[in-house]
Amino acid sequence: MTRPTTLAGWLAYLETLHPKSIAMGLERVRDVASRLPLALAYPVITVTGTNGKGSTCAMLETVLRCGGYRVGLYMSPHLERYNERVRIAGEIISDDDLLAAFDAVEAARIGGANDATPLTYFEFGTLAALWLFARAKLDVLVLEVGLGGRLDAVNLIDADVAVVTAVDLDHMDYLGPTREDIGREKAGIFRSGEPVVCGERNPPASLVDYADSIGARLLRIGRDFDFVAEGRQWRYRGPGGERYGLPVPALRGDYQFANASVALATLDVLRDRIPVTTGAIREGLVSVELPGRFQVLPGRPTIVLDVAHNPHAARVLAATLGAMGFHPETYAVFGMYADKDIGGVVDAVKARIDHWYVAGLPGARGAPALTIIEKLRAAGVAQTAIHAFDTITSAFRAARDAASNADRIIVFGSFLTVSAALAASRSVPETLSNI
Repeated sequence: MTRPTTLAGWLAYLETLHPKSIAMGLERVRDVASRLPLALAYPVITVTGTNGKGSTCAMLETVLRCGGYRVGLYMSPHLERYNERVRIAGEIISDDDLLAAFDAVEAARIGGANDATPLTYFEFGTLAALWLFARAKLDVLVLEVGLGGRLDAVNLIDADVAVVTAVDLDHMDYLGPTREDIGREKAGIFRSGEPVVCGERNPPASLVDYADSIGARLLRIGRDFDFVAEGRQWRYRGPGGERYGLPVPALRGDYQFANASVALATLDVLRDRIPVTTGAIREGLVSVELPGRFQVLPGRPTIVLDVAHNPHAARVLAATLGAMGFHPETYAVFGMYADKDIGGVVDAVKARIDHWYVAGLPGARGAPALTIIEKLRAAGVAQTAIHAFDTITSAFRAARDAASNADRIIVFGSFLTVSAALAASRSVPETLSNI
């Protein structure tokens, strides 16, 4: 078969390589990885968690770069371009580099004893990212787990520091129905004798027990490190001592103090190998950026983009909305995947929202608008407050037309929801009819 010659062609091709979009397990990935040069000769930080892992990864990358280090970063999913998933020295990877990486992975994939080893979209992309990182001259690498930990493709790499930001209910079909099940899956990224930084104040016993069983050194927020918010500044204490008068992180929301503390504790653990000054920490905290995490767009009405897609994240979103200034009306542009806890998300945030503009998401996983409406009605939301649309784009434009300058619009429910609204916010407004 002739291999694709464009990034769009490759991404479409990756969708065809495995019958499932998610297939847990490392056997197939290890098989292909064994035929690729993936040796990484620098410290690796692997980050998992139900929520907060993206923010923590972004803070680690930015602080380390401000400290003068050449950093690799792998994150998923992307918001607008696939290239966002791989960053080297602060730069999003180019199409040409991705094409070279995909070609290398494909050559290894079809060269096994089993002939073409099936890989999922995420597995193929992860191997391509690792191939790029192995060829880059890096000082440190930050890897974000895609799903869970133990059976995630990122777990091919042994972490010098494993990070767990939070443990709550999400992806239960794959990780198990309880926090104990999920905690054990996330603990799968731990390595014997290596440090673990945990930002969960009440971690599941399964996570703690597994760390103990393999001799991993577990550092817990509230015990081994912590923070105190002090108005426009905050204070951190951790394994490397105390740091006072730190600037509030540029990422919005009080919950970012915990994520920042996890990042600083991680850097404390690595201070003998990659020391970072207080100046670099300050600069990194005020300059970090991460689209879609309580991102407030410029202009009026106030538009907030947040990728919250599970009840834990929705509770945090509701609290952060409550801490904002007064807005007469709040409009929600809302779309979720059908395999998520739509009702739990609605329950967590419904008290903050006056009008719901909902739309189904494309693809097999997308929940139809009617399904979302049923969940809203079951949660006690009045029918008159619910408006259905064909697409997130049309829902967003209608909400923008309906809102006054003093109101606010919150877009949430999935990365795909935020991505569509972000693209619509940059286009010329159009008048679209409610359906």
